[in-house]
Amino acid sequence: MGIQLSSEIKALLDRPNFVHLATLMADGSPQRVPVWVGREGDHILICTDEGSFKARNTLRDPRVALSVVDFRDPYQEARLRGRVVERRPDPELRYMDPISHKYTRKPFPFRKPEGRVALVIEFEKARYTKLPFEHTPPE
Repeated sequence: MGIQLSSEIKALLDRPNFVHLATLMADGSPQRVPVWVGREGDHILICTDEGSFKARNTLRDPRVALSVVDFRDPYQEARLRGRVVERRPDPELRYMDPISHKYTRKPFPFRKPEGRVALVIEFEKARYTKLPFEHTPPE
């Protein structure tokens, strides 16, 4: 049974912030990729193709690590560790389209449904940090 995510972490995941997902390759080396996410309670969904590294890696070893940084305030972030606990086929893109709407306000543009899957991730550890700095990007 996974942990409950804090309201701060849920808020970070619910906004269109990019999440960095780390999985393990067959040789044990880490593989990291930025992804979009959806949330169902204390679980997140990452949609992908069954042939992707993230899908193949988590089929062999379900352990994952994620980090998310707030788009507008990069001093607000969360680090999470968990595992893929479910793989949902998504040929109708019923999981992917709402996630695409969150990030782009449009349905997912690649309509090839064969091999689409939603990875459901449950967390064992999660940490939220808000550092006392003001983000001042260059002009």
